[in-house]
Amino acid sequence: MRAINKITILGDGGWGTTLAILLARKGYKITLWGAFKDNIAEVNKTRINQKFLPGIRLPSSIILTSDLVLALKAADLIVLAIPSQFIRQVLKRLKELNINSIPFLSVVKGIETETLMRVSEIIYQELGKSLKLAVLSGPTIALEVAKEVPTTAVVSSWSEKLSESLQRVFTTNRFRVYTNPDVVGVELGGSLKNVIAIACGISDGLGFGANTKAALLARGLAEISRMGIAAGAKKETFSGITGLGDLVTTCISQHSRNRSVGEQIGKGGKLKNILSRMNMVAEGVATAKAAYLLGKKYRVSMPITNEVYSVLYKNKDPFKAVNDLMTRQRKEE
Repeated sequence: MRAINKITILGDGGWGTTLAILLARKGYKITLWGAFKDNIAEVNKTRINQKFLPGIRLPSSIILTSDLVLALKAADLIVLAIPSQFIRQVLKRLKELNINSIPFLSVVKGIETETLMRVSEIIYQELGKSLKLAVLSGPTIALEVAKEVPTTAVVSSWSEKLSESLQRVFTTNRFRVYTNPDVVGVELGGSLKNVIAIACGISDGLGFGANTKAALLARGLAEISRMGIAAGAKKETFSGITGLGDLVTTCISQHSRNRSVGEQIGKGGKLKNILSRMNMVAEGVATAKAAYLLGKKYRVSMPITNEVYSVLYKNKDPFKAVNDLMTRQRKEE
């Protein structure tokens, strides 16, 4: 592999901006691309991404642009930090730019509803199987990483050499990166936990306590593990950083968008109104539908996921969803 010095990050949301800051602090030459010219211009002027990462100053060395061709010029690594719903349309633009020799890193958590594909599968389908590709996931609340709160994450690839190279690139004394070859498990853990986070938020909104949240975390992890194994992942991945670790963080953090959406629903809010007030994307809303369909496809029992889907997409009363979960047929753990 060629040396990585110049890194382009596609996506100026909270996580993309945070990774730009982390890497710039390490001395890498960073270009941060965003699709919205007005936001890029504002951040360029103030050096603060007030819309997606308020209060955190961007190093002056970071180049900001809304020109995709300019962003990719001479890049040694391309980091994809675009919400999963929009990833395919950006990839179609990339396909025209002949960048297949450049390694890619996906930091996107989500599943495409129409195809039930993981993000790495979408990337391969659009850009070709020969692409050098890795994914990075974990319990990584963007604001905490930007403030250099000690954090762990996992990089995963079918190429051990690429994983180890990216581990060196991203690791700092406050951001510790592990490697794990289980790409399927790493991606599914990072995606499906957002659905359980919505369930935990609903619980918070309904005024339930720690007992309820503990039950949702434990049984939610069981659902995620069952689905992951059915899809070809390794069971042990789900007890690690990208499974249990990411699940806990997303379900308890006040900064979690997915937990917040659930909390507002538990308090009687309507999903359409909640989403219209958000700057950033709550991936768990779309993932709930994809996870529900995956459960049907693989014939995997996912009762919490199914109830979240019913609340979000069938207007089921949250109290009724809780009652239906609690009164299901008795069984062994």
